[in-house]
Amino acid sequence: MSIHKFYLNGLYIILDINSGAVHVVDKLVYDMMDVFDGSNDEAVVAAFSTKYAVEELREVLFELHQLMDENKLFSKMVEVPLHFSQKALVKSVCLHVAHDCNLRCNYCFAGTGDFGHTRGMMSKEVAERAVEFIIENSGPRINSEIDFFGGEPLMNMSTVRHAVSYIRRREQETGKKFKLTLTTNGVLLNDEINQYLNDNNISLVLSLDGRREVHDNMRPFVNGAGSYDMILKNVTKTIDSRNGQNYYLRGTFTAHNLDFAADVLDIADKGFTQLSVEPVVAQDCDYALTKEHLPQLFAQYDLLAQAYLERKRKGQGFEFFHFNLDLDNGPCVAKRLSGCGAGHEYFAVTPEGDLYPCHQFVGREEFLLGDVFEGVKNTVLPDQFRQSHVLNKSECRECWARFYCSGGCHANADLFNKDINIPYEIGCELQKKRLECALMIQALLRLESGK
Repeated sequence: MSIHKFYLNGLYIILDINSGAVHVVDKLVYDMMDVFDGSNDEAVVAAFSTKYAVEELREVLFELHQLMDENKLFSKMVEVPLHFSQKALVKSVCLHVAHDCNLRCNYCFAGTGDFGHTRGMMSKEVAERAVEFIIENSGPRINSEIDFFGGEPLMNMSTVRHAVSYIRRREQETGKKFKLTLTTNGVLLNDEINQYLNDNNISLVLSLDGRREVHDNMRPFVNGAGSYDMILKNVTKTIDSRNGQNYYLRGTFTAHNLDFAADVLDIADKGFTQLSVEPVVAQDCDYALTKEHLPQLFAQYDLLAQAYLERKRKGQGFEFFHFNLDLDNGPCVAKRLSGCGAGHEYFAVTPEGDLYPCHQFVGREEFLLGDVFEGVKNTVLPDQFRQSHVLNKSECRECWARFYCSGGCHANADLFNKDINIPYEIGCELQKKRLECALMIQALLRLESGK
């Protein structure tokens, strides 16, 4: 499969998969692409000559061949090895500075903070060793990332502060540069913490699920009370303190709010502009998403895409993570093959210093890789993760979205299929729908701008 075509919001769209070129066409070209393969002009003319003028058909065929000559149609994939032999360089680590939380979110993959084990906090010494781990294993790479995570990382601000100071000192000593991010539920945010986070240029991922009833249903305090009012107040003040920059407001939707577009728009109505909502990943519970939910979820993405466009046109736009797409440069094949880099470029560090492929694998003991003191001791798993890319997955190899989704989440694949090489099907279907919406949005915005 080298092209993907679809109709959405009045647009006939053809994606050249390998180059990433997007073509908005008319109905004639759209229909012709069911027959045209780049080498069968006469078959195309014969198939459509009773419906369209032969001269018009040949004119279109001439233009299609021009696109082929420009490598924008039926383009070949860049040659890449199916097996990566060069040692991967570590580019990011996720520091679990707190395996505890002040909320009891029903859908929490982290077991409400303890990841299926005991609750605890990362020491300053472990944090320092985690920083040294990435420095020692990043080779000549200059830019790396560290995310402060939990549980709830603000419950261990002493280690966060110490780690940040240590990182900034080691930057000066090594020439490395670290982008810092902190993921928080927002409960403990206050003026003093906001000032500290802003002064140290720490990006924020903040949690808010949307409408009050939706949020409170899934994100209560330990005593069962809803957390919406406090969190909305806190994140509003925090985002205002950084002039609406350097943050993402992230929500989760479940089977309890299949009309999740209303939640995204409710958040946007509060004045927030950097948004993301993600589908819950769960099994055998009343809030889990199933295949039967897909048509309704697809319709919600269509509705959200329409609202997104309307607000953009009125100057009241917001950014939605899954609709952000660069049409100019196409997919970066090397990055799309490696995906998130879990298990070879990206590691999670527990409070004890144990290393896992990513934050979602923490607590799954069969994926324990080593620790920050002695490094990666299980060398088999990292190679398995590195080779688990779209061209080595039978379900992904022929999928039109392969260079945009990178084969999906390894942790979700393992959770549902006990195999990181078999993608989570619902996640795949939702990703493809979001991508079609994103391609349509970006193509339409470009058409309307006249570029």
